[in-house]
Amino acid sequence: MFTGLSAFPLTPMNESGIAEKAFIRLLKRLTSARVDSIGVLGSTGSYVYLNREERLRVTQLAIEYAEGIPVMIGISALRTRDVLQLAEDAQKAGANGVLLAPVSYQQLTEDEVFSLYETVTNSLTVPLCVYDNPSTTHFRFSDELHGKIARLQHVRSIKIPGVPRDLVSARERVEQLRAHIPPDVTLGVSGDAYATVGLNAGCEAWYSVLGGLYPDICIKITRSTLAGRSVEAESQSARLDPLWNMFQKYGSLRVVAALAEMQGLTDNPSLPLPLQGLNEIARRELANILTGLELNS
Repeated sequence: MFTGLSAFPLTPMNESGIAEKAFIRLLKRLTSARVDSIGVLGSTGSYVYLNREERLRVTQLAIEYAEGIPVMIGISALRTRDVLQLAEDAQKAGANGVLLAPVSYQQLTEDEVFSLYETVTNSLTVPLCVYDNPSTTHFRFSDELHGKIARLQHVRSIKIPGVPRDLVSARERVEQLRAHIPPDVTLGVSGDAYATVGLNAGCEAWYSVLGGLYPDICIKITRSTLAGRSVEAESQSARLDPLWNMFQKYGSLRVVAALAEMQGLTDNPSLPLPLQGLNEIARRELANILTGLELNS
């Protein structure tokens, strides 16, 4: 489950609660496309804005409607105690794997982060993906720390930030990190604009925001790249540059939420306060991009 396209759907919600029917609609798009895995309650899934009961409900829905596709559940939280509870909930619900980022309010040290992963992996019976996302956690893993964590039991993948856009530099970065980790631990690129270069540079998986809404095009890019058709994949990704630019400008979560709303897949608003969706100017810009891309699923 830690290779190919892992699609991370939005968790549609408002201040009244989770929009379950809309969430199921998004899941059905992923199962129809047969993505390689589904990543629920990552950053696109707004996990930090949900309480334990809400996260369990999202987990249950994802597993119920996954149609046999492996489901990875985000279990990140501020306190180790809460992470352990979330891990227990995910495993009891039937999750195939879990995703863990070192979330913090106080800046964490490397020793504290290692202790978090060591404690959690000792409680697991399913594989774990390390979530390296410094833009939200404000913690930067050293390669040495990645290597130390990757040798813990149950660690099977690392979700890394976007690699350098230059392929030579990207390969150097991937090879540098891979030198520290066991061969059975995969590397998955995130940051959708970097997917093709990351896969071409040696990553085995694409942990994708856009894949959670438009899985078909993302599957094509992933399959083309992993099959060695790099020119084809780069062309497909370049076609999506207007969307990648919107991600950079407004944040991928806000853009994907707006796309889901504009396509009638969820109601507006679909983000938890205090987050706000795109303004009318940005929505018009996005609508023009959509018209040109003709994305269906």
